[in-house]
Amino acid sequence: MRPLRMVALALPAILLAGAISMQAQAGWNVTKTLHIGGEGGWDYVTVDARNHRLFVTRSTHTQVIDSETGKVIGDIPGQVRSHGTVIVPRLNRGFITDGGGSGAILVFDLQTYAVLGKLATMPDSDGIIYDRTMDLVLAVSGDGNKLMTFKPDIDPANGKIDPPIELGGAPEFLAADGDGKAYVNLEDKDMVAVVDLKTRQVTARWPVAPGGHPVGMALDRKNHLLFIGCRRPQKMIVMSTIDGKVVADLPIGAGVDATKVMDGLAFASCGDGSLVVVGEKNGKYEVEQVVKTPAGARTMGVDARTHTIYLPTAEFEPPTPGAPQRRPRFKPDTFMIVEAGQTAP
Repeated sequence: MRPLRMVALALPAILLAGAISMQAQAGWNVTKTLHIGGEGGWDYVTVDARNHRLFVTRSTHTQVIDSETGKVIGDIPGQVRSHGTVIVPRLNRGFITDGGGSGAILVFDLQTYAVLGKLATMPDSDGIIYDRTMDLVLAVSGDGNKLMTFKPDIDPANGKIDPPIELGGAPEFLAADGDGKAYVNLEDKDMVAVVDLKTRQVTARWPVAPGGHPVGMALDRKNHLLFIGCRRPQKMIVMSTIDGKVVADLPIGAGVDATKVMDGLAFASCGDGSLVVVGEKNGKYEVEQVVKTPAGARTMGVDARTHTIYLPTAEFEPPTPGAPQRRPRFKPDTFMIVEAGQTAP
């Protein structure tokens, strides 16, 4: 994702007006912290639930972490500014977007973590997903305003991606419905682009108002809804994929980067130290809970099998009194994965 401007915000979590107290309570809570360490920042975390592995991009490398023990079991090198990872187990392959330089996607072996090749893409290659039905890897170029696609069995050494699709704005993250459509956040246009993957054309652009600067996106296929995390203003937008109508807008914390859907709930992870839980009651969506998390826990991955959420972050240096406000620096070797799960009353 694009560098966060939000971390001019104070490190303590910001309470949301009217939301439930962030003290420990029945429902969702932080349950465990895995102390990982290692160099580099972080962006997306991808969960391999079957094999209990987490793939976390760390700027110039991508760590493979045992989700049960926190042990680093692999480290994939060779990135300039890594963003996201997807895995395709049937081909024993994974793919990592690298937004540095002219852009690339690394192809790696899921068993050995060896780099198999590097595909030339576009600058600021960022969000990436796999559409199993279309058998396509989808990735976006923020600076190039394009959606990029390719088959996962591509030749990792000499293969070329498909001709990119023009989006008409700077994309951030995306989702696919399994029926030939992709939905892409256009952060600079405050819109969602709807892409027909068969004709490779944008068929609609839907406003996210009253939200703005959409970044996180998750799709509830069963109910035909998108859950969109917006930074300015700070909202979770619930949007119909049938006609683009906004059916709800809810308050969230500052510095959101990811939204996810699991167990009939939607989640927004925010860098101010809040994990917002949204549910539906009597046909209306509402904030059910705000979980206090460490500051900087702005992205997440979910494991629907164990009903666990994984949020990467680190410890931060305290601000210097009287110094110009700038992005907080994290302490070296303090990178961690915070787990959140459901707890009994």
